[in-house]
Amino acid sequence: MSIIIHEALRAYIDPLTEHEFAALERSILTEGCRDALVCWGEILIDGHNRYAICQRHNLPYNIVQNDNFSNIEDVQLWMIDNHLGRRSVTDFQRGMLALRKKEIVLARMKAQEEQAPSDNAESEVAVPVVKPTQSRQEIARLAGISSNAVVQIEKIQKAAAPELVQAVRDGTISISAAAAIASLPNEDQVAAVAGGRKELQQAARQVREKVREQKAPAKAVATEAAAPAVMEGRQDSASSSGVDELSNLRQQILHLQTENSELLSQIAALKAQLAG
Repeated sequence: MSIIIHEALRAYIDPLTEHEFAALERSILTEGCRDALVCWGEILIDGHNRYAICQRHNLPYNIVQNDNFSNIEDVQLWMIDNHLGRRSVTDFQRGMLALRKKEIVLARMKAQEEQAPSDNAESEVAVPVVKPTQSRQEIARLAGISSNAVVQIEKIQKAAAPELVQAVRDGTISISAAAAIASLPNEDQVAAVAGGRKELQQAARQVREKVREQKAPAKAVATEAAAPAVMEGRQDSASSSGVDELSNLRQQILHLQTENSELLSQIAALKAQLAG
């Protein structure tokens, strides 16, 4: 059968690096194409790299059909879940895939709400309710990463220059460092990437130090504002402690006076017995 390459689907998942592609090519040349390509009709939805290698070297391959999709969005959701299940996917790629899934599901839910019949309209068709992946905790659980990493990936997704995003994908820089550098102007991000790993690490360090310096005065002001209240509380506590101590002393004196009276009564009774 003929195979159609859907460019939007092929570009939907991050491509392999040159090293990863070369390793896959060596494996297929040695052992053949062991994993079947997956198609939706004639459209290839999984195995783009395997297909390209087999075409280049005129190697045989197997095809399996997956017809459980109604539209391209269903295919995209399947591709996301399929890639999230692979161990070779990096944390950054996992976070990006989970955020893409969130976007698709939210867009689908919005479309359903807009197309839903009004309360007054008579309809026997039940509109399915799609529960979106909304919270960072849910996205983190889906991607298998921390909630903090999701926050950082969202920042990279929104503010990072394409060169910085590629540096994260290539493993040149960590997610946390890239998120810090993403707060810089685009030209500074590009310059840091051009400088290589050390320049990127230095840029991230400078951004973090600047953030700490900005937070320090605010923290000091908050501490100073809280100091009078703390001192007042200590004074109140000391005053309260003094009152409690005085009350305890008075109770002890009353108790001793009572015991003394009882002893005097006992002595007088003993004297009376002796005199008799």
